[in-house]
Amino acid sequence: MGKLIYAANVSLDGYLEDETGAFDWSEPDEAVHAFWNEHERGIGTSLYGRRMYETMRVWEDDDWLADEPAVVREYAQIWRDADKVVYSSTLDEVTTARTRVERRFEPKAVRRLKTDSSADLSIGGATIGAEAFRHGLVDECVLLLYPVAVGGGKPALPRGMCLDLALLDQRRFDSGVVYVRYAVRNA
Repeated sequence: MGKLIYAANVSLDGYLEDETGAFDWSEPDEAVHAFWNEHERGIGTSLYGRRMYETMRVWEDDDWLADEPAVVREYAQIWRDADKVVYSSTLDEVTTARTRVERRFEPKAVRRLKTDSSADLSIGGATIGAEAFRHGLVDECVLLLYPVAVGGGKPALPRGMCLDLALLDQRRFDSGVVYVRYAVRNA
């Protein structure tokens, strides 16, 4: 059985992106990128909302990767090797391999995915992540806290919901980014 892990880059004041939708403040340095590579290597299936999928699908294209560092090219391969489920009522088709579209987020289907999976699953995107939290599906949170306050935008964690978390791991990077991993006790 796999765990469902909510993973995100987060500003210190709790946002995935600022009020304009920008998240360039969370561009990882080589050490943080290597961390994400190791994390994603254990993921068998990634669950995305439409916007997160549209952001992530750049990893399918080789054109821009040729001059990138090895750690970036490695991430592209890890991403390609994982299965992907995109929850969208508006997306007509997907443009990446190993990807399927589901029109609605069905908690029972996600529970089955977790039960049937030999690897962990990740969920990315604020809206779809909030749904998974509300249905008690998230087992762990992996958050990389960036030393920046953006003052508003898209919250990383669902509003109006109390989460009981237990710290499992932590690490500080030289860049000032702090990794925290929590178990969700009320999952």
